[in-house]
Amino acid sequence: MSIRLYVGNLPEDLSRQELEAVFAEAGDSISIKIITDRKTNKCRGFGFVTVQSEEQADEIIEKFNGHPLKDNALKVERAQPRAKDKADEDAPVVDAPVPAASAAGGVRRKGTGGNSGNSGNNKSRRAGGAQTESDSVQPDPRWAQELEKLKQLLATQATNT
Repeated sequence: MSIRLYVGNLPEDLSRQELEAVFAEAGDSISIKIITDRKTNKCRGFGFVTVQSEEQADEIIEKFNGHPLKDNALKVERAQPRAKDKADEDAPVVDAPVPAASAAGGVRRKGTGGNSGNSGNNKSRRAGGAQTESDSVQPDPRWAQELEKLKQLLATQATNT
């Protein structure tokens, strides 16, 4: 069974050969993939290392987590399982807040390919034009408590002034 490891904090100008040289002493049975930007073909700051066993994965994490590479300390950890939809196949699943627009899924358009002949009209087609409570963007549940504290703090400050 192969184990995928996430390698983060990679420099933008890193090549696959340079990363392979870092992990060369870990053994021949590993594969390396650097995630690059499609437009610039530069490293997006992370990649994946696939190893063959749990023991080898633990060894690599212990040895290379924090390892300096071009003035960057590598972050090596077990990769989260891939999402079921392959839309963003190589992006890591990280416990980080999601911007509100992407959490809601963005604007959806009718038709295939995102263009249904309304190239200049990106307005919402909701009745009445006003958002209802159920249509509004909900906060990420992981940050809901912190958001509530901030709301209370702002309300307190508003009443004090």
